[in-house]
Amino acid sequence: MNAYEDTNTGTMPVGDAHRFDEAALARWMVSNVEGFSGPLTVEKFKGGQSNPTFKLITPKRHYVMRRKPMGPILKGAHAVEREARVLSALETTGFPVAHVYGLCTDDSIIGSAFFVMDMVEGRIIWDITLPNVPRDARPAYFDAMNATLAQLHTIDYAAIGLDDYGRHGGYFERQIAMWSKQYLADEDAGRDPYIDRLIEWLPANLPDAPGWREETSISHGDFRIDNVIFHPTEPRIIAVLDWELSTLGHPLADFSYHAAMYHMPALTGPALGGADFAALNIPTEAEYVATYAARTGRANMYGYDYAIAFNFFRFCAIIHGIKGRVIRGNAAHAEAKTRAEALPILTKIAWEQAVRAGA
Repeated sequence: MNAYEDTNTGTMPVGDAHRFDEAALARWMVSNVEGFSGPLTVEKFKGGQSNPTFKLITPKRHYVMRRKPMGPILKGAHAVEREARVLSALETTGFPVAHVYGLCTDDSIIGSAFFVMDMVEGRIIWDITLPNVPRDARPAYFDAMNATLAQLHTIDYAAIGLDDYGRHGGYFERQIAMWSKQYLADEDAGRDPYIDRLIEWLPANLPDAPGWREETSISHGDFRIDNVIFHPTEPRIIAVLDWELSTLGHPLADFSYHAAMYHMPALTGPALGGADFAALNIPTEAEYVATYAARTGRANMYGYDYAIAFNFFRFCAIIHGIKGRVIRGNAAHAEAKTRAEALPILTKIAWEQAVRAGA
């Protein structure tokens, strides 16, 4: 187990910063979670960077609770209500998600909004190089991720009640504006010259192929290997986690965020930047991109390099927000300070990706 995995795997006692009225939660679950019976024991997952996540233990079964963090938060951030909604809708299609038992938006229960879902038993893999997976089996794990994201992007969102889950078309424009606004609003975290340059370059250089900007699908927003649960023994995904950033968006934006792993250095967690793909027996970026294109019926991957640059910008804006929470003292994750300290290196890489896309 590497240091990054060790800090994110398993549970720990609930510390003072995240303590809440567990008896009040148990009373709520009696009325809102079918089949629940106590006594209830609560532990906190070590992961859950944005929304604190808890393991709810009872004699009969285990549950997971996601809640908004305590303290001041930016408007629109930590939207557990949206997570609960998209999970419930996707479950009807057979897409791999945990079952949601109930959502509570009454802050008086435990101090913030939360939802309770099933605890899916399987494997969360933190290292994208798959060191603990047999070499011959590694391609199947990459294929499972590729297939799952392609499946998400081909779901008829209107048919499952998500036609109003986000705006149709114009995803890149809106996202660039939103993340720019959040970056500029978080004065505690300061400014970065590369992010400032990206804020100018990205909206002025949007791909202009007819219809490209109007493509729309369900977008996970944070699809990566540590946000999926694999079957206990098979290279098969049985649940996709962490839907806080999900919306209706551009499928290529969502895929390129995931595929940015091929360019990400091992600063904020294991990544594939500089990896020897033949030695690892994992697909190259070109192979992975081609497989996704075939699954989703794309004739080409026009705009892919731009989308990679955009996603590095977005990633840096997220890390900038973590830096702000560290400064304000309400960061949920033990490694938040380390991630925030990597921001200058990441913003330089983000601008290099923009240059690759034509900047």
